[in-house]
Parts: sequence; C-alpha cells; structure tokens
Amino acid sequence: MARRTLWLGIVLLLGLCCVPAPQAAEPERLVEVTRRVMPRLSQEVEAAGLRVGAPIFLRIFKLPGVLELWLEHQGRYRLFRSYPICAASGYLGPKLREGDWQSPEGLYSVGQAQMNPTSAYHLSFDLGFPNEYDLAHLRSGSALMVHGNCASVGCYAMTDSRIEEIYLLAQAALNAGQERFAVHIFPFPLSDDNLRCYGVSPWAPFWRGLKPAYEHFAATSTVPAAIVTDSQYCVTDQAGADSPRPDALPAASRRAAHESTSADQSAL
Repeated sequence: MARRTLWLGIVLLLGLCCVPAPQAAEPERLVEVTRRVMPRLSQEVEAAGLRVGAPIFLRIFKLPGVLELWLEHQGRYRLFRSYPICAASGYLGPKLREGDWQSPEGLYSVGQAQMNPTSAYHLSFDLGFPNEYDLAHLRSGSALMVHGNCASVGCYAMTDSRIEEIYLLAQAALNAGQERFAVHIFPFPLSDDNLRCYGVSPWAPFWRGLKPAYEHFAATSTVPAAIVTDSQYCVTDQAGADSPRPDALPAASRRAAHESTSADQSAL
C-alpha cells in the first residue's frame, strides 16, 4: 500500500511538471487604462494614417517643453502627436549626479523591462540613465522616468492622461516585436541658430555632440544607430524599426545600476 501511494505521488508530481506555468496577468491599472483609452486612441492613430503596434520613437525638447511621439510608416517615422511636458527639473544641460534634481539629456532606449504599469506616478518607463555615455563621463543617478502626475525631481512628468496614450502606444510597439524604442532628449531643437544663441553655455560642446543624431532624423525620418566611441556619441547608419541597442548599458554596468535602484524603480 505504501509503495502504491509513493508511485501515485510520483505520477502526480510528474504530471504537474508538464503543466505550463500560468502567465502573469496584466496589472489591473493597465487593464483599466487599455479598456478606457485604447478604443479612442486606436481611432485617432488610424485617422492619422498610422497603426497601433507600429515601431515608436520619442523625442523630448526641454524648450519648448514637449514630448514628440512618432510612429513608423513604410520605413519612415511620422509625427503622431506632440505632448506638453507638465513638469521637468533643473536647467538646460545634462544630468550630472544623483540628487542634483536635473532631468537628463542624451540618447536613450527603453525595453520591456523598463516599463512600469504599477508606478506611484500612474504609469512610467525608465529612460535607462546612466547609459554608456553617462558612465564614461562619471555621471550618476537612478530611476529617471517619463511618468504621469505633474511633479518632477529629475523625471519628465506628463500628467496621467498624456502618459496613458504614450505608454499604451509604446507597449503596443513592444508587444508587436519592437525590441527597444529610442528616446532622444535635447535641450531645444538643435538648429544652427539655436546653437549660436546658446553658444556661450558650458554645455555647448555636449549639445554639438548630439547634433548629428538630431540632423540624421530631420533629414531621413529614420532613427539613427548611436554608439559611444571614445566617450562620445557616434551616429552610424539607420537602426531600422528598432531603436539603437548600443545605448543600453553594458551588462555588468546595467546589473550594478539595477541592484542600486531596484527599490526606487518599484515605486516610480
């Protein structure tokens, strides 16, 4: 009898091993936002001749304070919508160190692991600061986000209604196969006139280093591949539908950053 019971236990255990693990359910907040917002948003995207799930590209300009959302169409990106930024921190120029209350500037990319549908600021995604360039220049910081609400201590706060649209279209692109999407953050449109106007700024050389990425997109409507060479951004050929992966942190550095910020990221 004992042997029979043992065999039955083994059979049941083996059977359980063959049952696939249930997939994690979407957070209730994201389910509710999708149900409420996506029908209208889908109609607006289609009315613009674009498609929900198409690859996405974001540009942020501290001046005049807008986030641009672009969607890919026939190999080129088209502007879907410009969203006013409700709040950002600091002044023109990059973030330098933890606690300086400065919103970052530079070339970043976002993957699924950086999306946070349970944010204390409604919905959010981590920009991936510090990236390889930031690390090369000994810049520090953590949990730099684009999120809802209208309060910022280094993030870009969009209000809840605006982040809902941005987040849903970004998530749709990731769900459809875009591995990462680029987020290019500039102080202002990097025209020659603007750079001359701010030419006395100590950050003028840094901004000139961002100009090739800005000009590439302006000329081609494609997202350039940006790598870091000799501690400087270097724009190469088109990255295609996906955003440039070289802006992601090297594995060891990303692990270290994640370990030091995981507690913060869980709340933002």
